[in-house]
Amino acid sequence: MNEALVLPLVIMGGLGILFGAGLAIASRIFFVKRDPRVSEIEDVLPGVNCGACGAPGCSGFAEGVVEGRFPNNGCTVGGMKVAAEIARIMGGEVGEFVPKIAVIRCRGDKTNCVDRAVYHGVEDCRAAILIDNGAKGCIYGCLGLGNCVDSCPFNAISMGENGLPVVDEALCVGCGNCVDACPRNVIDLIPFDQKVYIACVSRDFGKAVKAVCKVGCIGCGLCAKEKTTANERITMDGKLPVIHYERVEDALKDLQEAVERCPTNSFAVRGESVNVKEEEPEETEAVTV
Repeated sequence: MNEALVLPLVIMGGLGILFGAGLAIASRIFFVKRDPRVSEIEDVLPGVNCGACGAPGCSGFAEGVVEGRFPNNGCTVGGMKVAAEIARIMGGEVGEFVPKIAVIRCRGDKTNCVDRAVYHGVEDCRAAILIDNGAKGCIYGCLGLGNCVDSCPFNAISMGENGLPVVDEALCVGCGNCVDACPRNVIDLIPFDQKVYIACVSRDFGKAVKAVCKVGCIGCGLCAKEKTTANERITMDGKLPVIHYERVEDALKDLQEAVERCPTNSFAVRGESVNVKEEEPEETEAVTV
């Protein structure tokens, strides 16, 4: 071997041994013992790493539970069964767990809502909004380009033939990824045991709404009146009704009159299709102009 290479090799070898020893010593000095409960919690979690709990993944959630940053019932995918197992491991209470499901708060499909332009571009809702706030006539409505579909790790959302997303309730776990993915905020999570929701998020005046959509909420406030819905189960937030589910026991019963009296069919009942009314009451016309 060339003597000129021997010394550099010896030096490099010595440095390697020195650094290796230093790292071994440092790993022992700075070693942080992992709480065994973290591994136990990881074993009972679904392992889908959806991020619905607020952690970057199931490992992060398990560590957060042990550290007190996340509740025992924070895994929406695992539901009550997983929450009970985590509570057992942590030696605490399960806490109240309310399963939720995603709903599409828009009925402005190709039949009910007009377009004001033809969009040719990236099939992405956020990109479409950058061009004059989208091609849809209603600037609050679903753009139908499928961001929510791509965001769902459970394949619980698909695009329907009418241009609106469809939620498969058998697959939806209420993780909320679709809610975050929608730039128009037309997707919401409601309690799984509730059937009724308001399928519109428009905050325009009645005349502007009716000019672009047959089933948009015109803000008449009829549903929020005491004679229609008692106990303030529905109140008005500006021009848009809000359902207070904590005051609703049986949505199909408690909100039935509000659903039936809505002049534009802006209420939706899970599992039922929309029937557009041909005529609107004179009472509503006077209120909305």
